[in-house]
Amino acid sequence: MEKIFLAGPFKALVNKKTNAMSPIEIARFMTIIVHFENKGWTVHCAHRREKWGKEFMTPEECTSVDFSEIKKCDYFVAFPGSPASPGTHVELGWASALGKPIILLLEKNKEYAFLVQGLGEVSPVITIEYENSIDPSIVENAINTIKK
Repeated sequence: MEKIFLAGPFKALVNKKTNAMSPIEIARFMTIIVHFENKGWTVHCAHRREKWGKEFMTPEECTSVDFSEIKKCDYFVAFPGSPASPGTHVELGWASALGKPIILLLEKNKEYAFLVQGLGEVSPVITIEYENSIDPSIVENAINTIKK
């Protein structure tokens, strides 16, 4: 069974009044999660694990769990965030240092850090640009390409 670690901005997307991400942001992650889980894959996503912001883990807990899950994953899929998500950028560093194949999901017409744009120089990376929402079959095609 193949395993994906799905990363992206989190704390910045949590509404301070509701203590949760918006339905639109949750759907962006769930579309990918459901697609791959329906195919029998395992998808680790801290956002879902922490109830979309309602049950944040402590910094010590989430750091340890996320690093462990990245070590175990077959593919690292990330929305790096624009503006940049500091946590996602740390996870991208871990994934690239561990040699994990990376699928970057970049929203069109947004600015991304140079080190994100150049990540393919040090790790296997496929970049997918999208507008508004991402088609998970495109992510699956990228994974199929990167694993060849």
